[in-house]
Amino acid sequence: MIDRPPTNERLRPRGNRNFSQYFVLVMAVVYIGLGLYLLLSSVTIFTLPPTPRRILGALFVFYGIVRFVRTYRQHLRQSNDE
Repeated sequence: MIDRPPTNERLRPRGNRNFSQYFVLVMAVVYIGLGLYLLLSSVTIFTLPPTPRRILGALFVFYGIVRFVRTYRQHLRQSNDE
């Protein structure tokens, strides 16, 4: 019989997966950082009123955490299991 690599190795080249998983992680950190900036910045730096600025900052932080956890579960834990 022919010794073929497993299906997941043939369908997902290793190089592209590494780049995309790190890019998604970096974007999650950027979202968290932007949210913290909106939450902690003074009113004179950003022109939104305080309440919408806090809501938007909290949404960015929440979305960044969700993206980070989802990426961790999907990519990093899977590569550790293999």
